Amino acid sequence: MTALSRSGLPGLDYALNPYMGCFHACIYCYARLYTRDKRVSENWGRVVIVKENLLEVLNSEVKRLKRGVVGVGTITDAYQPVETVFKLTREAVRILLNNGFRVSIQTKSPLILRDIDVLSASKELVDIGFTITSVICGRSRQVEPNAPCPESRIDALRRLSKLGFNTWVFYGPIIPGFNDDEDTITLLVDIASETNSVLYYDPLHFKPFMRNPKHPLHPLFASRTFQERITRAINHLRNECLERGVQCKGGFEY
Repeated sequence: MTALSRSGLPGLDYALNPYMGCFHACIYCYARLYTRDKRVSENWGRVVIVKENLLEVLNSEVKRLKRGVVGVGTITDAYQPVETVFKLTREAVRILLNNGFRVSIQTKSPLILRDIDVLSASKELVDIGFTITSVICGRSRQVEPNAPCPESRIDALRRLSKLGFNTWVFYGPIIPGFNDDEDTITLLVDIASETNSVLYYDPLHFKPFMRNPKHPLHPLFASRTFQERITRAINHLRNECLERGVQCKGGFEY
């Protein structure tokens, strides 16, 4: 097992995922396609495997690998509920920062606030992003059934921003009929502006598991207006960002 794997994502040299699977059970999550253990990938949101020897392996790897940027939670949420028990993310981040690695964390959980002490010790090496698909808890539950409510994510974002961390918002996936409305876009730009956060956006990408007629997102697959609505939402977002002076980028533009 390796703790740090090479990352193909822009801006990241390595990826670190302390757990396989994610309890949040987001219906759009692509990570199941990149999780090799079928117990997890075929039971997404119901099975999470803990990498129990992660810290031992990481301690060895940081001594021989070139320093770089580590994406924490690229195919799992490193701050999902199991982290409250095992604290692998907390200790892994401590090891990385103590050895001069930069850390980029993406999460849906305010649990990250628990680790302010660890993160603050090397604040210049840290950036933190929150995925926010909707600003209303009841709506977010439709696509992220077990994830913390967006209100708690926004509160955590505000607190981290006030503490001087580099922060960002990930508005994705953009799903027509769910979160492509002007009110959602305006509110997200407001939040990014208030917290001095970069706002990244990413449209829904159809994956094989979504093409199952029983999948909630399947009706969009056959929709003729899907791409048109996505384009309209992105154009509106860019205009709002420009007017408010918010840095706004495509999800994989760094």
